[in-house]
Amino acid sequence: MAASYEETRARLLHAAVDHVAVNGVSALSLRRLATALGTSHRMLVYYFGSKEGLQAEIVREVEERQRAVLHEIALSQDLPATARELWSRLTDPAMFPHERLFFEVYAQALQGRSYSPDVADKFVQSWLSQLTELNIRAGMPPETARPTARLGLAVIRGLLLDLLATGDSEGVTEALETFIDLAAGPVRPARG
Repeated sequence: MAASYEETRARLLHAAVDHVAVNGVSALSLRRLATALGTSHRMLVYYFGSKEGLQAEIVREVEERQRAVLHEIALSQDLPATARELWSRLTDPAMFPHERLFFEVYAQALQGRSYSPDVADKFVQSWLSQLTELNIRAGMPPETARPTARLGLAVIRGLLLDLLATGDSEGVTEALETFIDLAAGPVRPARG
């Protein structure tokens, strides 16, 4: 029995995500990727529209996976521990090809490239909803939960960009720790 359109598209997308994780994106052409995936560039165009469309879908898939990881982590930890665990996973060098592709797609979308016009907005809104919910669940007032989520997302993405540009893992991790301390608020004296 032949696989459906959705099944074949999903299989190709997952294989493309895995390929990018191992090989990076610097020489990503549809023909080379198609050969690596055991298909043709015409089939990739059929399923994803273009190289840019496939790149956007790879980023969307990786982002979805990262949000699922965040959800799992947050179920058993407080916000500071959740942030540290997510940061540890995001700064794994195995994630760097995906993160480089994220920033490339994001920048191209902002320049009006052939992505859907709201792709950059989706990269923000999908995270904001989840982070806002986590903040509220942790006891943050709803009126500050969303702006705090936006600030946290901006800090994480800015530090990831810094890490990719400088390679200064120690410096960006120290900056994240400073942000976590600031976000936690002033130290309150113990009751006693």
